[in-house]
Amino acid sequence: MFLPIHIVIPTTELIDRNEGGANFQYVEYHYTPDTPEERRLRLKLDLHLLPILWIMYVINYLDRSNIGNARVGGMEDALHLSSNDYSLALLIFFVGYLLMEVPSNMLLAKLRPSLFLPGIMFVWGCVVIAFKGVNNLAGLVAIRFFLGIAESGFFPGVWFFLGSWYKREELSKRFAIFYSASIISGAFGGLLAGVITDYMDGVSGVPGWKWLFVLEGCATVFFAICATFILPDWPETTRWLSEEEKLLAVERMKVAFQEDAGTKMGHRESFMLAVKDWRTWAFVVCYSCICGAGQISYFIPTIARDLGYEGRQAQFMSAPPYAVTFVCCLVNNFWADRTGSRSYHIAIPLTIAGASYIVMAAATGNTLRYVFLCFGAAGIWSAVPALLAYSSECIPRPAGKRAISVALINSLGSFASVYGSYLWPNEDSPRFVMGFATTCAFCLTGAVVAMLIRYFHGSMRVTFAPSSDKYV
Repeated sequence: MFLPIHIVIPTTELIDRNEGGANFQYVEYHYTPDTPEERRLRLKLDLHLLPILWIMYVINYLDRSNIGNARVGGMEDALHLSSNDYSLALLIFFVGYLLMEVPSNMLLAKLRPSLFLPGIMFVWGCVVIAFKGVNNLAGLVAIRFFLGIAESGFFPGVWFFLGSWYKREELSKRFAIFYSASIISGAFGGLLAGVITDYMDGVSGVPGWKWLFVLEGCATVFFAICATFILPDWPETTRWLSEEEKLLAVERMKVAFQEDAGTKMGHRESFMLAVKDWRTWAFVVCYSCICGAGQISYFIPTIARDLGYEGRQAQFMSAPPYAVTFVCCLVNNFWADRTGSRSYHIAIPLTIAGASYIVMAAATGNTLRYVFLCFGAAGIWSAVPALLAYSSECIPRPAGKRAISVALINSLGSFASVYGSYLWPNEDSPRFVMGFATTCAFCLTGAVVAMLIRYFHGSMRVTFAPSSDKYV
């Protein structure tokens, strides 16, 4: 027998969420945590889920942030963009993103992730290819708006999706691995943009910055089609899991969250539960601070250029901050899983980032400023996976409430990106005192809010009490 026997579970909990009926067969089953069977299941989940989601997020972040590389690669001159025009193009993306994020996550809770996530990826890939037709500011703004709509469901969708497969204490390192895709994307994007804008410029009469969008958009469409055949749906409906593994996958999540996995709840009730929970709004504030500080990512190529690097070199010099961030992010979040004190692993990196940007605002030496640019970026993005995992711990289920809370945190938190787009005007170059000072304030505020959440909610490290068969 694969598992010890104890509890009775109807197989109706193992059928597709969109199907209406089932044969009532009962299987006696007892969940024991951290058995060899569970460790094998966890490894199997990691190998099936994380690689494809990681690749999808690399592409997602490339398609969102390549406008910064395109700006340095000739787009700004070709479209005659002022500093405010570029900021408007950044801002409008988040308007579309905010409008559709919560509705898309409400849909995901009812639909198949294996179709929903690749489907929106296919759509945004087509939108990115459409950048080839952009010849003025109006076209750029329109395309960025529709790109925001198309991408809105992906990140919170994956956030919700992973929370349906992994227990609380397993999430932080998985979020860190997943989120590292955006960091690698930033480093790889700068290198790729340098090559494409330099060597593809003028091919078939198309400028290099347009080739950047076309080639990356085609890659997005290709991987969206591939992901349809790779991504699973929910633990109870996955074909590459045996029946015993399905039972284990479902029951371990039920025990971890002390909730019946078959609980159904309407959109309205789920929404009301989410908005009445103070933790939703506390995480909205904390995530807003991180998103406001994270707007620097769209200006790293510009900052590198204004530190004295030119052309392709400016593109390449946008990569090291992401390389430093990648290492720091993994170390911080693997340690967060080990200790269970996620609030500290949010507050400490943000404090380091805030101190780095004080140096950036005050210093005049380019080398010193570039070094602290790397540390500041590492502090901001190392805190994100810990915050995502912490919010999944602190905000209880049911799944419908959690899906809406996730979407609210991500969408309202991302609102900071709207005004953050205007913190780096060209006339502030090369010191960018306003941008660095405001980013410092965001980081330090986020650190304080994280510690306040810890104080009012308490440490959420989960332990298992064998005598009671319950998490305490």
